[in-house]
Amino acid sequence: MIFHRIRDLREDADLTQTEISRQLNISQRAYSHYENGTRDIPTDILIAIADFYNVSIDYLLERTDKKHFIH
Repeated sequence: MIFHRIRDLREDADLTQTEISRQLNISQRAYSHYENGTRDIPTDILIAIADFYNVSIDYLLERTDKKHFIH
């Protein structure tokens, strides 16, 4: 699965893969694999990405088009 939304969110925030990978405390290469879908994103990293961009995990996984949970 290619994760278009994590790439789009990163680009919308004007961040490089290196910058976001530093925020997530992972290598740029690992982050690149996640964006390209060549590796599954570990749950802890998926949560960290959702928290960083303040979006829901369902949004990242393209299960919904709503960025935020409504309680």
